[in-house]
Amino acid sequence: MRASQPIRTLRRFVFLVIATLAFTAVAFAQTGSVETVQFHSHLVNATLPYNVVLPPDYPRSNTTRYPVLYLLHGWGGHYSDWITRTNTADYAARYRMIVVMPEGNNSWYTDSAGVATDKYETYILQELIPDVQKRYRTIESRYGRGIAGLSMGGFGALKFGLKSPGIFVFAGSISAALASSWTDDALKKWPQTLQDSTVTVFGPPGSPTRKANDIFELLRGQSAARVTALPYFYVDCGTEDLTLPDNLQLVELFREKKIPHEYRELPGDHSWQYWDQEVKEVLEIAAAKLRAAHIGGGN
Repeated sequence: MRASQPIRTLRRFVFLVIATLAFTAVAFAQTGSVETVQFHSHLVNATLPYNVVLPPDYPRSNTTRYPVLYLLHGWGGHYSDWITRTNTADYAARYRMIVVMPEGNNSWYTDSAGVATDKYETYILQELIPDVQKRYRTIESRYGRGIAGLSMGGFGALKFGLKSPGIFVFAGSISAALASSWTDDALKKWPQTLQDSTVTVFGPPGSPTRKANDIFELLRGQSAARVTALPYFYVDCGTEDLTLPDNLQLVELFREKKIPHEYRELPGDHSWQYWDQEVKEVLEIAAAKLRAAHIGGGN
């Protein structure tokens, strides 16, 4: 017997509700949640917020501990850039990995030579990481911790990898701006405010702070024994990027010192279009080095 029209309508409605709920469940399974922590730094004496992308299964697991990737923003930017200007939250949801995006202002992630309270390198190591470990279920060892960034953040990530190898097992950079080694001629390519910030943070040429944070000096000083303790480095740069010559010089030193690394040179410039494309690669490599399981969800 054929069902009446009201029954057929009811069945269709029930089917649509079930299909919608199923689709929502699948979509949720592939979407991580984003949280913002308003953290007050005693070192910097300021509120330095940070965003956190939690993996999709984080709320459903009470015991699992996750590796963490710290993702640093560039000069002129802020902690919110990775969320608002790229699809990082969607990309990160493919991995069982927490991604933390801290506020670094225009600090070059360095303890400033010119402003006594701007201790951003110490802040990352001594305040941010412990706070993340306190709030979230993280793997609290070097093997569960990586750091990466773009431009100024790429510089910061490389510097942390070289200066604090006992903290990170992976360090990645996109379009690294290696400002501490820039000459006056190299600085002229950039806006005046950026030029001024490098002098404030690193001091004049030859200053102790500049030398202590010069990526090339740090690399040249690596002994064979110390190289074995370094994290795995990932470096990429666009073929039309102003920072390309510095990045090529950087990679030559990696090769000379036989430091484990991967280098990619791809079409692109110093722009968000390039960074959104390449952060997918950083997340994939970081997840592999941190042993963060892949969840799925497409390319």
